Amino acid sequence: MEKKNIWETYNARQLRELEKLNKEYRDFLDNGKTERECIDTIVNTIEKEGYEELENLIKEGRKLKKGDKVYSVWMNKSIAMFRIGDRPLEEGMNILGAHIDSPRLDVKQNPLYEDGGFAYLDTHYYGGVKKYQWVTIPLALHGVIVKKDGTTVEVNIGENEDDPVFFVSDLLIHLAGEQLEKKASKVIEGEALDLIVGSKPIVIDKKNKKEDADAKDKVKEGVKAGVLEILKNSYGVEEEDFISAELEIVPAGRAREAGLDRSMILAYGQDDRVCAFTSMRAMLDVNASERTACCILVDKEEIGSVGATGMQSRFFENAVAELMNLCGEYDELSLRRCLAHSCMLSSDVSAGYDPAYASCFEKKNASFLGSGMVFNKFTGSRGKSGSNDANAEYLAHLRSVLDAKKVGYQTAELGKVDVGGGGTIAYILALYGMNVVDSGVAVLNMHAPWEATSKADVYEAYRGYMAFVEGAAM
Repeated sequence: MEKKNIWETYNARQLRELEKLNKEYRDFLDNGKTERECIDTIVNTIEKEGYEELENLIKEGRKLKKGDKVYSVWMNKSIAMFRIGDRPLEEGMNILGAHIDSPRLDVKQNPLYEDGGFAYLDTHYYGGVKKYQWVTIPLALHGVIVKKDGTTVEVNIGENEDDPVFFVSDLLIHLAGEQLEKKASKVIEGEALDLIVGSKPIVIDKKNKKEDADAKDKVKEGVKAGVLEILKNSYGVEEEDFISAELEIVPAGRAREAGLDRSMILAYGQDDRVCAFTSMRAMLDVNASERTACCILVDKEEIGSVGATGMQSRFFENAVAELMNLCGEYDELSLRRCLAHSCMLSSDVSAGYDPAYASCFEKKNASFLGSGMVFNKFTGSRGKSGSNDANAEYLAHLRSVLDAKKVGYQTAELGKVDVGGGGTIAYILALYGMNVVDSGVAVLNMHAPWEATSKADVYEAYRGYMAFVEGAAM
């Protein structure tokens, strides 16, 4: 089957809608470079659209009815949104699910040290990365530092034009003969991905030197002391506060339009915030649906969906139970039926076909930028290991739903069978017995500091998610 170029199908109105949506998407990327920032941005957006916090409604004992819009946040890193439909929840929901974590460098708990006249933050990379891609580029520091008294200090350095940026150094080409003989996986070691954060030692007033009991130590590691002084003056934090900090190192800079024709977006974190944004936006723009609509945006997918904020936790199941209780429909059997009868799109990105690396793709079953939203019947690796592998009946139903709305879509695998692979949250929701399939947006440079998507695919994913929420009913 020939892949269509969706750009050729748009009229003037659709092109205006496309550009408006993608402008909002770029703003979303700029405001949400960490999970916590994404949640803050999402909550601010959906509350303006009438969504109320589920936990507040529980305290009030308020009953929910058709059309009510609620959300539940878990540990500031995951969120579930619901819009109550006409049918009983026991008959199932239409669920959009994506993740909001992205590959990055995390700051360790005992990170700050000085060596060779530089102050460094020691790091541990998060998710699947090509480590050599993270050296010599401008980096920003985002996250929170929580002090012993419970005070949370928000950190965001490197995004404003007058902010300093940070970087990881690399060996100069003149001395890199031995380095260049190494495998790409070894050319930069994980322990070498330490962030340079300063090079100027603290200045000690000589007149007060005798009175300053710490002066000798400060002079010994003057650059580190200078950094600590800045942190204390700017944020009121001490070195020990790194123990209870979550600091993420991400590429500095804003999402940009790419190409002379401005047809693409180049930005950090599009895996999987492109699907998170379009899922959220679809939820907000759906007027009504027979089945309850749901959107789950979760943390930790890049490291196996583990932990209290990952999809493997009971957060989502608990939120649905609380929702059913406020609707007067809860019991354990009804909850099980609700989850089993639900339909889900596991909204995650797919590997866009790259002509420069054509040997890694099977072209007939690859996704192309500009050819619409992507369905991956299965993901996993090699022999479909770790895959959900959606049912044919479900795919046929989705084809009918999308074709009725003239949504542009394509099907794909994640590269050649024996080359590699990857996973999503699809298999976790499938454990409830619900129909699940992976669907999302094709991405070039996936997991690199800067990833590329097509504006047309962003628009079609949004349209496809709306069609699904309104029309899926297996």
